[in-house]
Amino acid sequence: MSTRTSAKHHPHDDAPDTAAAFRRLAGLPEGPERETLRGEIIEAWLPMADRLAGRFRSRGESLDDLRQVAALGLVKAVDRYDPELGNAFESYAVPTITGEIKRHFRDHMWTLHVPRRVQDLRNRVRFASQDLSQTIPGRRPTVAEIAEHARMSEEDVLVGLEALESFTALSLDAELPGCEDGYSLSDALGSTDPALETVVDRESVAPRLAALPERERAILYMRFFRDMTQSRIAEQLGISQMHVSRLISRCCGKVREQVLRDAA
Repeated sequence: MSTRTSAKHHPHDDAPDTAAAFRRLAGLPEGPERETLRGEIIEAWLPMADRLAGRFRSRGESLDDLRQVAALGLVKAVDRYDPELGNAFESYAVPTITGEIKRHFRDHMWTLHVPRRVQDLRNRVRFASQDLSQTIPGRRPTVAEIAEHARMSEEDVLVGLEALESFTALSLDAELPGCEDGYSLSDALGSTDPALETVVDRESVAPRLAALPERERAILYMRFFRDMTQSRIAEQLGISQMHVSRLISRCCGKVREQVLRDAA
């Protein structure tokens, strides 16, 4: 099959003239001859697929992987193209290949799952920012300018801008920019307060403690809040240490029984 570019003008310099080959391919039955011709057509269009892949080389994916994705899109375009519709293969192949590459980024390049709507907002904001940067050099476009240009709400623009910075995740062990002492993101994160586990217990016990006689409340306060020994409490109240011990045990048992009964 001849793949020399004809005198007919193509929008892309690397677009071969394969119209006759496609018409012949459409009339061939399944078999070795058809597979050979199909392979020759794909090979003829591979340079353009590689060039389309090169447009996305600065987005965090290796060029070799992008070329493979573009080649897959080209194969799909060749298999689905119908020359009887009257459209040039190039006009069908370019969006098919580009769509396959974009789908690859959407499905495989996000570190975390991001809703499709957020991904679409991200793309609209990115394209609008690129367009505006051509007309307002020297500064970044504002949220209001992006919203007006892309016909979006400012809230959606803010979501898209945030998604622009969220394509990949930052390791918690990564050193923060500007830090020279090894300070990482994990060092800035808080932890669960262990006192939270006692909130329910304290709220359940509080009304029962308030209902105790004044002397019993005072004994419990001195023992558990002021950390006084039983002997010191006994000395302060003028009673025996054994009496203090019995009162503490009786009060704690009573409060515990009441709280458990309320919970049941």
